[in-house]
Amino acid sequence: MARLQPYSGPSVAGVDPGSMIGKVLCGYQGWFTAPGDGSGRGWTHYGRRNRFEPGYCTIDLWPDVSELDEDEKFATPFRHADGSVAYVFSSYHRKTVLRHFQWMQQYGIDGAFVQRFATETRHPRNLNLCNTVLMHAREGANRFGRAYAVMYDLSGMPAGQIEHVMDDWRSLVDRMQLGKDPAYLHQDGKPVVAVWGVGFNDGRKYTLDECERLIRFLKHDPQYGGWTVMLGVPTGWRRLERDSVRDPRLHEVIRQADIVSPWTVGRYVSPRTAAEHADRFWKEDIRWCEDHGLLYLPVVFPGFSWHNLKPEFPLDQIPRRQGRFLWSQYVHAQRVGATMIYQAMFDEIDEGTAIFKCTNDPPVGEHPFLTYEGLPSDYYLRLTGMGGRLLRGEIEATEHPR
Repeated sequence: MARLQPYSGPSVAGVDPGSMIGKVLCGYQGWFTAPGDGSGRGWTHYGRRNRFEPGYCTIDLWPDVSELDEDEKFATPFRHADGSVAYVFSSYHRKTVLRHFQWMQQYGIDGAFVQRFATETRHPRNLNLCNTVLMHAREGANRFGRAYAVMYDLSGMPAGQIEHVMDDWRSLVDRMQLGKDPAYLHQDGKPVVAVWGVGFNDGRKYTLDECERLIRFLKHDPQYGGWTVMLGVPTGWRRLERDSVRDPRLHEVIRQADIVSPWTVGRYVSPRTAAEHADRFWKEDIRWCEDHGLLYLPVVFPGFSWHNLKPEFPLDQIPRRQGRFLWSQYVHAQRVGATMIYQAMFDEIDEGTAIFKCTNDPPVGEHPFLTYEGLPSDYYLRLTGMGGRLLRGEIEATEHPR
């Protein structure tokens, strides 16, 4: 089991972790494991039933591992067109996570929200992965001058389990002293913690009352509170429509927090519909938040595909259009007055939203894979860095990314 402790390694100056304003922050899943990586979890988020081979693949993008050292690469049964072995990475590997944060530094990406799934913290082996990845991400942020924060994802959590999340948080605060970390993200003088999955109408078992209890704990508990709380909510939260519960109490819960971040992956499919979404949702959401003293963090994404995970859906369900789709979202977010942006996602290859380095030479055979359409494997890292510059007014908006 990973031993949680305060950070004592080197920390270099870089982005200012004292504010989210003007920053682009990525979601960092950190949930990919492989046999032999030390996690004891075998193949997770690569395949089904702990098998990762033809017939059991669940990723639509293949990571570019050409820069990884030999000890960071894990062989698979898949083969490239030339017959060579196809390798993947593990999020459990310290060197690889540090490399990811080094890429953020290299391409001007401000940092990451490290995902922490509430259900994963209940089993010792899964908790070990959560803790290990968080500690590696913390080290990466400090070593490469990036900002990071914890994001609890409540997806899949049964009703009546909010106390477990609070216990987990107590452990992180006591043993890691997160709020005192030089690289830990702050807003309005307080460290930031995110809670994702509040108010969705997809059959979640936990309640709005439980969510409010967690928010109040994170903000007001005498020992473990005092944090800026960001909420991940549905696209339709403001009008209580679409993917949102219809309960007006959702607004009461949201007003207990400090930052609102509606999930938009899959909610529009082209530059034109992204523009329409910005006008119908982002612009009015920002106004609502201003009226209620909240900050607003819109979500952008490069494209979407989960064909190998869910074969009933087509490959390349929301095309990337060689970066034009993602760039249009940055342009429209800046146009309607966004001051910060959440980039979905840094490493999400099982839903095809990754922006980190992916190959144009994926394995061949039974499973089809997406590529970056011949663009360099670092294209979306560079584009995300440009998005931050656009947000801060350092470059002008253009119709196409340059």
